[in-house]
Amino acid sequence: MKNKIRKELLEKRNKLSVYELLKKSNEIISKLVSLEEFKKAEKLLCYISFDNEVYTHGFIKEYVGKKKIAVPVVRGNELILSYINDWNDLSTGAYGILEPREIRVASPHDIYIAIIPGVAFDKKGYRIGYGKGYFDRLLPKMNALKIALAFDFQLLEELPREKHDVKMDMIITDKRILRLNHTFYK
Repeated sequence: MKNKIRKELLEKRNKLSVYELLKKSNEIISKLVSLEEFKKAEKLLCYISFDNEVYTHGFIKEYVGKKKIAVPVVRGNELILSYINDWNDLSTGAYGILEPREIRVASPHDIYIAIIPGVAFDKKGYRIGYGKGYFDRLLPKMNALKIALAFDFQLLEELPREKHDVKMDMIITDKRILRLNHTFYK
């Protein structure tokens, strides 16, 4: 079932024009940076977008000098986190995704906001990724506010889930912000 959902949504996402991708991504990023939680956060994790994901390159370039930004790096079957000082610190890594050339290890415990990618999300906060489980293994190590960025069509009513799946605290789409974990919003 997860593979069927993944295939359908990846096909739909890949049909977005560059214009649609950037327009919707800008709407999502605008919502993200307007959050009080974001304004307060000093250290954050942000995925580096590829293959028609919500585009994060401009966001990272803008905020890398203003906040401590960590990015995920594939090491074997795990993701480690590395701070970057500049966009030019990056080069092509695993799966063709940009990664830092030099690792500056960031502890998952030090991150206040984790900006997470995915293929599909549901209204309870669960996600389907690409099927390799990298974020499923990383997220339980973090106490961060987990914010998923997605196009609105990636948000479904309910997804099949397994016991290792980690719930997002917030999902931001081009049309809405879903706050799912009220313990973060007191």
